[in-house]
Amino acid sequence: MTSIRDLVSGSLKVGHRYCLEVSVDEDGRLLAEHPSATSPMNVLVCEGLEELEEVPPAGPIEVEILGRVVDDRLAGRVVSASCDEPENVDDSRADQAT
Repeated sequence: MTSIRDLVSGSLKVGHRYCLEVSVDEDGRLLAEHPSATSPMNVLVCEGLEELEEVPPAGPIEVEILGRVVDDRLAGRVVSASCDEPENVDDSRADQAT
């Protein structure tokens, strides 16, 4: 049986990894737009920051979506300071743009 938690986790892509462009907000935190059009929340990259050589990074970084909320945003963890081949790719935002 599918629970509400399973449905929410699926739409938020918890556990998936993405190449994300991040920016720094006024409080110095790293923010990124969630790559899935089905997600109602953007991503606050708040773990694994020691992987980054510079903040903000010059290009996209690989981020894993975590299963918790921080300051009304979905928490994310830096997996890699570069983005060669992320584990998962979601093209739903690209499909909307066309």
